[in-house]
Amino acid sequence: MTAALAPAVLDAAAWGARRRAHEERVDGWLTPHLARRRRGEKHPVEDFLFTYYSYRPAQLRRWHPGAGVVLREADPADFGPDYQALPAGVTLDTDEVRARRADSVRWITTLLAATAGRPAHLGCFGMHEWAMVYRQTQQEVRHNAWPLRLTPERTAAVVEERGVRCSHFDAYRFFTVPARPLNVLRPTRETQHAQEQPGCLHANMDLYKWAYKLSPLVPSELVADCFALAGQIRTLDMRASPYDLADLGYPPVRVETVDGRHEYVQAQREFAERAGVLRARLLAAIPAA
Repeated sequence: MTAALAPAVLDAAAWGARRRAHEERVDGWLTPHLARRRRGEKHPVEDFLFTYYSYRPAQLRRWHPGAGVVLREADPADFGPDYQALPAGVTLDTDEVRARRADSVRWITTLLAATAGRPAHLGCFGMHEWAMVYRQTQQEVRHNAWPLRLTPERTAAVVEERGVRCSHFDAYRFFTVPARPLNVLRPTRETQHAQEQPGCLHANMDLYKWAYKLSPLVPSELVADCFALAGQIRTLDMRASPYDLADLGYPPVRVETVDGRHEYVQAQREFAERAGVLRARLLAAIPAA
């Protein structure tokens, strides 16, 4: 976390352009999702960030400048109750927000820093998604509108042959009961700070969650950057899963093969590097207590 700096002052043209750019960017994600929702359609890849995470579309679209920014010619009512009018312009009441959410901010920033301080482990090969369907029939699996690439028996055999090395509690909790003993770890919410590591796809996807939970202390552009990365990670997650989503335009990463595992690790490494940059930006954006 950084020491407090002099506030940045944005005139109406500057902050208005930033707000419009953010809204247009987010609309590119929201428009197809909301259209599917109106039609009663579900998409296992593109809807995930809207259904799994609690941030509503309207919240994602709403622009916040982040802490330490003064907006000239602005109305605090346009930004919400956390904003105050000063002689120089409108700004976030950072001290009040930070004090009200002190425990949450501390928990998140401690997790981000702990994760950033560890080496990335890249040997899971996406088996967490396979453990979520382990020993289930086609009718029992979570996304049962789409077929599995392999038979349930062959899917189970892949899990047993490869083993499971999942360090992420929110993935582990969706494992089937018979899959849980196959995992080398027993992640819990209480051990999350000690076990989360920067190679984990789900830990890097969750940067979106931590970004919006830190909002409005962090700028909305950073929340959107985390959302964008999470969407790309979700694509790899499902391409490497046991589901056959080729008809939706997602060719499989066949992690049951040597070539598929190599492809997965290469993408996982790239995501870890990009997530590391975002993790650092989130930590830097939080004002010192």
